[in-house]
Amino acid sequence: MKSLILIALIAVAFTVRVQERNMAKVQADLAKSTYGKALLHLVELHSMAGGPVQELIDAIEELINDLEEELETLEFNFQVRTNEHNALVVSLEQDIQDAVIDVNNTQDTLDNLLYPRRAQIQSKIDTVIGYQEENRKNYDEAVLVREQEHEAFEAQVAELNDATASVDDALSLLASLTNPSLLQIKRFQNTLKNIENKLRSRSRMAPMIKALIALASNQNFSNQDVLKSIVDALNDFRNAVVDQINDLTAQEAQDVLDNEAYLEQLDSEYSEFGRQIDRATVDLTATNEKIDSMVEFRDQRAADQKQYTAELELENNTYAEETDIYTNTKNEFTRELGVSEQALALVQSVDFSNIQV
Repeated sequence: MKSLILIALIAVAFTVRVQERNMAKVQADLAKSTYGKALLHLVELHSMAGGPVQELIDAIEELINDLEEELETLEFNFQVRTNEHNALVVSLEQDIQDAVIDVNNTQDTLDNLLYPRRAQIQSKIDTVIGYQEENRKNYDEAVLVREQEHEAFEAQVAELNDATASVDDALSLLASLTNPSLLQIKRFQNTLKNIENKLRSRSRMAPMIKALIALASNQNFSNQDVLKSIVDALNDFRNAVVDQINDLTAQEAQDVLDNEAYLEQLDSEYSEFGRQIDRATVDLTATNEKIDSMVEFRDQRAADQKQYTAELELENNTYAEETDIYTNTKNEFTRELGVSEQALALVQSVDFSNIQV
């Protein structure tokens, strides 16, 4: 409203008689802008209006002061906005740089420390599990071999016990021979052959029983010296069989102790392998949790980087738009200020002494 009044006052000033040359120049200059055209247009509307010249000058000066204040306010506000923009850009660029550093450092830790550590721990667990499986395989084999050895021991002792019983039968038979018949002699020889058959797989005893069979086949059992030599040989054979049974029994007892000690050792090793697996599993779990935590942190910082980048782009675009608005507004104020100063100079320089106000 004030602008319209001032424009009207300026228009009144142009109703006075001025020199033709100055009027033409003023009209040409004012016609170059919309603001000036408005002044020229209103000259006709207010040509008949009157008023003090000083009032017109004061109004124009007030308009110029208002424009200057608005221009200063515009400059001040834009400078404040520029400072805010620069500070925000510096802050966002630092945030982006920090996020990039965090992402790179985290990925470096994952690639060069945590991932290799996890693979190493898993490899150790797999290796120890292999040791456990081999341990149980050895345990089962040891149990099986012990069972087979015990069965062989029992079979061998049974054979030797049978042979001992047969020797006892032969000795009893010889003790009953005083004037042996062919049938009794044949029976004794068959007893010796039976002993030989039972001990056929025992090479240690085989030569002795074969010698006894040969002796019994060619001797006269009515001769007491012959009988005594056969009895002595049978007793020696029986003692040898008993000694072998004792040796086998003692060896079996030692084998049992050795096997039990070996199985105990395998159990101890198996338990130690289990403890190693447990410790490694705890370590692996902790490592996986650390990896998950760092992956989550890396992804979050990567998301932060994208967000900061988007915010920076938005801020730059917004500031560019505001700069265009500021530039256009400043240019408009500057043009209006120039026109106002031109009008003030004109009013102050023209002779208004003949004007009827």
